[in-house]
Amino acid sequence: MPPTEQNGSNRTLERAAAILDAVGRSAVSASELSRRTGLSLSTAHRLALQMVDYGFLRRTEGGTFRLGQRFVRSALENVALPVLHELRDRTGETAQLWVRRGDERVCLISADSRHELRATLPPGSRLPLPAGSSGRLLAADDEVLAELASAGWIESVGSRTPGLGSISAPVQTDEGIIAAVCLAMPLARVTGSPGQDHGAVVVEAARRIEEAVREGR
Repeated sequence: MPPTEQNGSNRTLERAAAILDAVGRSAVSASELSRRTGLSLSTAHRLALQMVDYGFLRRTEGGTFRLGQRFVRSALENVALPVLHELRDRTGETAQLWVRRGDERVCLISADSRHELRATLPPGSRLPLPAGSSGRLLAADDEVLAELASAGWIESVGSRTPGLGSISAPVQTDEGIIAAVCLAMPLARVTGSPGQDHGAVVVEAARRIEEAVREGR
């Protein structure tokens, strides 16, 4: 790497580290980030927004910044894993946990269906937003928010992959939607629709994860 490029990378890392130190465990405004780090307001705000895209920070409804899901992911996964296994066992279908990363969604956990014919993607899989029920939910446009207010879940019927359907419910904290619980299945095993068949249990699973995250378990 040329010296100038290396110096530029080091400077960016130093600034990102300074912002993380400034945020700590509190909610911090861009102006406070600027004051604590010595960066200009525009630079602090720009870097903080970029760090939101990569999950290092998250932005609250009030516009302040907190540590992002990369720092609480293990706790989220720990509380979600047994819930997803139980959801899989109750429904017979694949239960997953997805989070947003920029313009994509990333699968953190997949408790795969034991059926030979099943819908599955391995943990670490990335898909563009807003494809699928989890993609629509994590993109959270006005239409999706209206559907959530009405039903509590979002469904997809063959829209991303023909022959497959899914239903997703949000895991929400005071900071908004932090993850999506998704139940994915072949449409051959759907009686009414993914939401009609499994909506209640998927919403229940998402609420259980929410409660555990809030309680810090």
